[in-house]
Amino acid sequence: MAAVRYLLGVADPRVQVPPNCDLTLGMICIEKSEPGHTTWRMPADERFTNPVGLIQGGFLAACCDSAMGASAVTWAQGKKVFSSNAEMKISFLAPVRAGGMLTCAARVVSGGSRVAFVEADLTDDAGRLVARSSSTYLFSPRS
Repeated sequence: MAAVRYLLGVADPRVQVPPNCDLTLGMICIEKSEPGHTTWRMPADERFTNPVGLIQGGFLAACCDSAMGASAVTWAQGKKVFSSNAEMKISFLAPVRAGGMLTCAARVVSGGSRVAFVEADLTDDAGRLVARSSSTYLFSPRS
């Protein structure tokens, strides 16, 4: 982690460095002011296309998973927790071609001290809903 902080030019160890999965996908959190809600942006990068030229579903699912996991953690409101994905469902509603940016809005729809039920909507630059996902996250303490 220290090496990542150094490479990113982060001098303060209290600054949260995004996990490697988010860095790989190019995900950036653009909103997290309300507990249980986060909004992310991710490029529809050609590196993530399948042989047909569409963004492969696994990359879309990974974007939703990261956004929903972050929303689950913010739901814990100050408690230091890990969130573990217990299950996930995703529906691909429209094809996504390379180019442009995707926006993923994730929100906790219900939860408590040990679990959060989370949903996410993934839209393209035109505001078209391209995927909808839901997941259950289990909390475990983090020291």
